[in-house]
This record gives sequence, C-alpha cells and structure tokens, in this order.
Amino acid sequence: MSKRPSPISATVDFEADGVQHGFLKLPISHDESAWGAVMIPVTVVKNGAGPTALLTGGNHGDEYEGITTLLKLASELEAGEVSGRVIIVPMMNAPAAMAGRRTSPMDGGNLNRSFPGDPDGTVTERIADYFTRVMTPMCDVVLDLHSGGRTLDIIPFGASHVLENPEQQRQALEGAKAFGAPYAMMMFELDAAALFDTAVESQGKVFVATELGGGGTSTPESLAITERGVRNFLIHFGLVQGEVEMPAEPQVYLDMPDASCYVQSEHSGLLELTLALGDEVEKGQVIARVYDMTRSGTPPVEYRAGRSGILAARRFPAQVGMGDTLAVIAEVVDSLG
Repeated sequence: MSKRPSPISATVDFEADGVQHGFLKLPISHDESAWGAVMIPVTVVKNGAGPTALLTGGNHGDEYEGITTLLKLASELEAGEVSGRVIIVPMMNAPAAMAGRRTSPMDGGNLNRSFPGDPDGTVTERIADYFTRVMTPMCDVVLDLHSGGRTLDIIPFGASHVLENPEQQRQALEGAKAFGAPYAMMMFELDAAALFDTAVESQGKVFVATELGGGGTSTPESLAITERGVRNFLIHFGLVQGEVEMPAEPQVYLDMPDASCYVQSEHSGLLELTLALGDEVEKGQVIARVYDMTRSGTPPVEYRAGRSGILAARRFPAQVGMGDTLAVIAEVVDSLG
C-alpha cells in the first residue's frame, strides 16, 4: 500500500533558475494557531543544468554551527556562482531550532531518529517523510551539518559510512575528506536505521555528515571550519568554481569500527574528564571519573578506555546520568576506505 502525498508544500519552484527564498509549509492545528503551519525556511539557488546538492542544518535544533553557516550562505550565494542547483535548509527541524532544543517541542520528536518518516504521523515524522520522499530524490549529494549540541563537544570532522556499494562509499569518503575539517572519520552509528543518513544512502545518493563542535553554541573557529567546509563540498562536487582549501596541518584520519568506541556511564553524578578533546588515549587508561553527589567521602567510579586512539567526543555538562555518553574514542589510521 503506497503512502499518501506529503502534507508539506513548498513556496519555491525547485525547477526555476535564480535565487528563491521561501518555506516548506506543514499545516498544523494547535492551541495557539487553529489554522497554523510549521514554516521551514528553504533557499534554492539554480543556474542551468548540473548536479543538485542539498545542504541541511538544524536536524537537531541546538546544533548552531550548521544553522548559522547555512543562514549566512543563503543570503550570500548567487545564481551566477552555481552550476546546477543548491538547496539550502538551515533548520530541518524548525520547531526544535526555534526552541533551542535537540528535539521538537511540538511532539518530542528527534528528527534524526524518525526516518524514513510517515505522512500521517507526528509533526516530526511528517518532516522526515518529506525529506525522504520529496527532497532526497531531487538530489545527487547531501551534506548534513551536525555538532554536539548542548550535551556533547566533538572534534571537527567530515564523516562517511561503510556502505554495500563501493563506488557510493568512495564518493562519500572523498567528499568527507574534501570538506577540509582537521579530521575525517569513517563513522560507526549506534542506531543507524532511523537516521537521515540511512534514508539518503538507501536511495543511492552520496551523503556526507559532519560533527563540528558543540556545547550549544558556536565559536569563530568552529564557524570558520564549517563555512570553509561547505564551500569545499560545493567545489568538490562541481557546483561552484574554485580550489578546495585544506587545513594548514595535514588532515588526521579516524575510524570508529564498532560500538566499543563509545564510553557510556553506568552511574549518575558529577563528571571529571582526565583528557581534553583530541588528546591521545591508551587502552586501559582512566579517562573519566564520576562522583556521587548525594554524599561526601565516597570514592569516584573510574571509567577506563577500552581501546587506544584519541578523544573524539566528550560529554559537555558536568552532571551525568546513567546511560549518558561520557566519551568517544576513535582510532587514528593511515588511510580510510
């Protein structure tokens, strides 16, 4: 049984040349607006024939590096610079972004755990369905900009995944490298089935993800890396002219082969990390301590590294609960793919 058409409509013409700014409109009735709509900003920059790139931020609403960079790009990119079509969606989960939250205040939905979505589902599931069935088929390449948001801080990297199609994997990996962040990662996802990544990759499209900082803010450094990376991505895939600009230091290649890269807490309390992001880690080394906040005089629980590598991500708030990821350890490798 086929799904009904998406309830979302676009106020832009994806086939028209030039620069257009508009919205993806999802009708929604709620207490504050009986005949309202969720309004997701979208910009289309098209100039003749060529590939189509979809650039997305705000898949999680508290990850500001991508949102800020794409809002800036949408106001600056001109049609004459483009060969083909660039579709810019700075805030995929607009309700979450407006609330400054990872998840939507309208339904509690985590957009990047809601794919492929459902046109008859929650607000978040309807957004996921539109990107799965309408936006992704238009595109050749997709760049989804993430960071750690309020609860994580992550070294800056472009990422791809191990795929069944070797040519698709090669193109994605080359795109992740060309993004030009200080690191490039072959990333292992804990729950890949419901990700935007998987929805795109399953359609045979080239997908590049990023992690670009975190802490629920952005910095001049993280924005510079993100802006350069988006431009590099468009150059690499032939949508704009120019030379890919790589970091001054040689790019470091990282691999996350399995779930043992994630160090998750089995206790609640106050976190002490013994390493900074990017520091080298030795297997068996104490990387974190969690202190009981309900009483004094209790020794902390120590967490040790299950593998050697570098500290690629860390819990950002000092207070932790059971199940929170304390750290992510990635292996440094000579090459990827």
